[in-house]
Amino acid sequence: MSVEKVIARCQEVGIGCVAIADHDAVEGGLKMQKIAPFPVIVAEEILTPNGEIMGMFLTERIPSGVSPEEAVRRIKEQGGLVCIPHPYDRARCAALDHGFPRDLLSQVDVIEVFNSRASRFADWDKAKLTAQEYGLLHSAGSDAHTPGEIGNAYVEMPEFKSKEEFCSALTQGEIYGHKSGMWVHFPSTVTRIRKRLTGKRKRSS
Repeated sequence: MSVEKVIARCQEVGIGCVAIADHDAVEGGLKMQKIAPFPVIVAEEILTPNGEIMGMFLTERIPSGVSPEEAVRRIKEQGGLVCIPHPYDRARCAALDHGFPRDLLSQVDVIEVFNSRASRFADWDKAKLTAQEYGLLHSAGSDAHTPGEIGNAYVEMPEFKSKEEFCSALTQGEIYGHKSGMWVHFPSTVTRIRKRLTGKRKRSS
């Protein structure tokens, strides 16, 4: 999606703030932050050997492939928040099912307790229990890869102007949303295949 399409879709469905969490990149979020008529949180999904970790309120990219400890350290160095997305989703690189160090949870700020692309409600019950056990803030995400998915999950919360105010507002948030259909994985699969084929052509040329 272009940032313009994301902005248009957010305005269409009434999203007043959005976190852009691309895989292994922050450029899109930084660009959108400059032109969007509403607040944009620059985030990134970082793939570690022990699952995916999300950094929020970032200013610079953190490369995938680093250890969970290194990812957390780099997020904190930027003054960001550490979030665990889709923590128990067996169909994806779920950190809490891939050996994420439990002692590192003391440095985690937020855990996703609902994700529209999740396949099992039982996984979110486990996420809620983990959040309660470690005193983590609750979040939700549409995990949108196409415009039509934006708004499938969201949090209604007070407005905020800083990372600290965001955390306070999130404690008052109410989570809403629904599961996306299985069809949403088709565009993502096609995109991955196209990228791999493009990469192979570049290497062979």
